[in-house]
Amino acid sequence: MKTERTSCRVDQIEAFLAGNLPDAELDQLEQHLETCTRCDDELTRRTADDSFWDDARAFLDGAGELPRGRDTDDAALPTPADADHGDPSRDRHDALGGSIGFLDPTDDPNMLGRFGGYEISGIIGQGGMGVVMKGRDVSLDRFVAIKVLSPAYAGNSASRKRFAREAQAAAAVLHDNVIAIYGVDQWNDMPYLVMPYIKGESLQQRIDRTAPMSIEDILGISLQIARGLAAAHDQGLVHRDIKPANILMPASVSRVIITDFGLARTADDASLTRSGVLAGTPQYMSPEQAKGEPVDGRTDLFSLGSVMYAMACGRPPFRAETPYGVLRKITDQAHRPLSQLREDLPRWMGETIDRLLHKDPSQRFDDAHALADYLEDCLAHLRQPTTTLLPPLEPTKKRRRGVFVTMLLVAFALAGGWFAVDRFTKQHTPSNPAGDHDAGTPSASPQPPGSNPHLPDADPTNLQWQYDTTPLDELETELDLLLQQSSDDPFAEPPSISE
Repeated sequence: MKTERTSCRVDQIEAFLAGNLPDAELDQLEQHLETCTRCDDELTRRTADDSFWDDARAFLDGAGELPRGRDTDDAALPTPADADHGDPSRDRHDALGGSIGFLDPTDDPNMLGRFGGYEISGIIGQGGMGVVMKGRDVSLDRFVAIKVLSPAYAGNSASRKRFAREAQAAAAVLHDNVIAIYGVDQWNDMPYLVMPYIKGESLQQRIDRTAPMSIEDILGISLQIARGLAAAHDQGLVHRDIKPANILMPASVSRVIITDFGLARTADDASLTRSGVLAGTPQYMSPEQAKGEPVDGRTDLFSLGSVMYAMACGRPPFRAETPYGVLRKITDQAHRPLSQLREDLPRWMGETIDRLLHKDPSQRFDDAHALADYLEDCLAHLRQPTTTLLPPLEPTKKRRRGVFVTMLLVAFALAGGWFAVDRFTKQHTPSNPAGDHDAGTPSASPQPPGSNPHLPDADPTNLQWQYDTTPLDELETELDLLLQQSSDDPFAEPPSISE
């Protein structure tokens, strides 16, 4: 029990706070504070206000650090502080603009509340359409990430459909490099989905910390992203928002995970896209997406090229002061070559990224599978340059088809020219009918059946070729079929030409 003493020295408290109190007097002050309530209160008042001490008390009563609120699109990625239970009052102000009142009460004082049978321990992050919470699955005794549609959108039918589309899109893709979905449900009229809780960092955090990254790391990370995209594209899904913040990197394994399919759509369904609304992040958006044109899997390849560019030099290929300026650069201007920013980068690496960043989708890689195969061969060459050759950068299907059609047209032109010359020669060959012979000249001997009576075998100057138009007719038919198929399906493989 503290008792008041009259020998209080305020100057000692001021010197202590300023760090100028000698060690001998410091010991005296500590002993004095143990018995003097007035000096103890004065020191507390001068150190901080009551709100600070309330937060400190709540922190010390908890099991770890206070969670740090952050703007995130990393659906299941916690910050290091999020791994521990935090201060409920702090979390309630960080989430959804200051309120998470949709949580039900809980009996655990270290938890924020309950939601759908999960004990909520903290807020991982907040995206454009919802909040991601760290929850404990009581039945399975494991932590999960729960993405809840923001209450501001939960009452909107279009937003609910978009959120349901996200859940369906992500759940349909089963791949090691795509975030898994444990479940999709509703609680108190609020849709939510449950994902694994992943400890680690995002690719954006890795870029901020270590860029420029090594060539092997760039290839290894890009290869895994391409494989995950290939799995999504096989399901008819386009992510449409590939960026470093949406690539998770677990701390304990060398694996990357694509997350946040909030902008995913089936390739043939645009019913939920409103006119005038661009979905995606401007710095990594494809030109066709920036223009509001229909997109397919190749728009994700452009975004992946932008991610590779950022890994190589630490910044995206297109930057401006405003989002509109970024979009104008993406659609109208070429990116700065990586060779001007990084001299140690191999030429083939720059050419690969240039191919992915081509404005014309048809001039990129044909699909994510082709890109993954190429990156895998490049990585093998990088690791074993003496035993594995660098793969050639093959032309796209459209280029191969263009060369093939050109060769056919040239062959057709040559055949047509030969046919015209042959006809002209036949029409202008001088004839020698039997009635024009002189009386004293013996008549020509009878010709065998099937021979040309105007071309005696004995006169080589009048020799005329026999020709068969059947191969030419077949070539014309094959060419017509090829041109018709190319107009119906511009990405179909060219048909084989019969010998």
